[in-house]
Amino acid sequence: MVTLEQIASLCKRRGFVYPTSDIYGGLTSSYDYGPMGAELLRNIRALWWKTFIHERIDMVGLDSQILLHPETWVASGHVGSFNDPLVEDSVTNKRYRADHLIEAWLTGHPDPAITVEDMTIEQMADFIETHGIASPEGNPLSKPKKFNLLFETKLGVVEGEKSLLYMRGETAQGIFTNFRNIVDSSRVQLPFGVGQIGKSFRNEITTGQFIFRTIELEQAEIEYFFDPNETDWQTLLDSWKDAMWSFVTTKMGVSPDHLQWRRHTDKERSHYSKDTFDLDYQFPFGWKELWGIAYRTDYDLRAQAEHSGVDLSFTNPQTGKKIIPHVIEPAVGINRLFLMVLADAYTQEEKRIVLKLSPALSPIKVAVFPLVANKPDLVTKARAVYEELKKTLVVSWDDRGNIGKRYLAQDEVGTPWCVTVDYATLEDGTVTVRDRDTTQQERIKVADLTAYFQAKLL
Repeated sequence: MVTLEQIASLCKRRGFVYPTSDIYGGLTSSYDYGPMGAELLRNIRALWWKTFIHERIDMVGLDSQILLHPETWVASGHVGSFNDPLVEDSVTNKRYRADHLIEAWLTGHPDPAITVEDMTIEQMADFIETHGIASPEGNPLSKPKKFNLLFETKLGVVEGEKSLLYMRGETAQGIFTNFRNIVDSSRVQLPFGVGQIGKSFRNEITTGQFIFRTIELEQAEIEYFFDPNETDWQTLLDSWKDAMWSFVTTKMGVSPDHLQWRRHTDKERSHYSKDTFDLDYQFPFGWKELWGIAYRTDYDLRAQAEHSGVDLSFTNPQTGKKIIPHVIEPAVGINRLFLMVLADAYTQEEKRIVLKLSPALSPIKVAVFPLVANKPDLVTKARAVYEELKKTLVVSWDDRGNIGKRYLAQDEVGTPWCVTVDYATLEDGTVTVRDRDTTQQERIKVADLTAYFQAKLL
């Protein structure tokens, strides 16, 4: 199986992901997305939006602010309870998550009777003390304490006159605070959902695991509103689980062998949730949450309504019945989808590394080469092919080095097809089209190339 180190190396070498502020030594749990990474992220976002917003009659989209009124986070419970268990190395003062250190210790001392997710912070403290769990450096640890994940910032420029704000910890609350606006300005009827993609921020304790856990992340969240007296929540939850599974396996091309559902235990599940599942993926560092889904009852709308004093109920136009809608929430990290597809697509063959990405996600769809770069007639013809294809596709041009090295470079960024303009092209108007996965080649007429690739991408 591919290692995280292999993925990180490929990402930097081929322009998918760079450490943030690399020239200054980087920043903890922070990464930038290079030319290939920016395209892959864009394709993942577009595929999610097309699937869950544009292709559904019961969904609308939203793009809310990163900075919301601070009372939003008081009402949601984030100010009081958005916490991770923090411990510190008594010598180095480095910070770690207590639950992660316990999980690491259990790897060498497996005990199926212990579920770390169910532990309270007091139980974690007792477990660490009883088993003598030390920091990764081998030093004693402090007692666990609650560490709030919300990032604080200030509004204003004059010292003493600044107002406290929070960088949003999730995109969902912007949907709840806009519920009344959406209902009043559109013709939505229950059941309906609101989806959005945007940046969130977590004051993370832990580092490592590459882009899996970062202080700045991108989320794709849906709040699906319904009347529990009219729509069975269990049936609705199952339908969304099916949609999530289908998106990952069918639309993104990920192997179902690397996916599993995990139901939250009663202790682990949030107090307002009636049922919660994680769709886990087998990352190089183990089975971890990729996508979560929860039946959150009417907790969120009711909490925001009570705290703000604004009516967030929904009135059925046919019956006049007034309710606070219940919500099912599927929420996924775009960055985790990004890491998942790289891990799933990474293939080490005897003479090459190839990213067997779904063509829909591939950063570049087609690469165009002249067979040799010092023959003006070949270069001119290849440029003409490139210019024509890029009218409808994301196309790369490469005339550096020999043809074999160009193929290998495109294999590593996941380009599905390479087009080579050679001497036969000048005679009969055909080019060589090479398939990434099989490396097989066929001759295609230049005039047929656009239709050929568009048919492949359907």
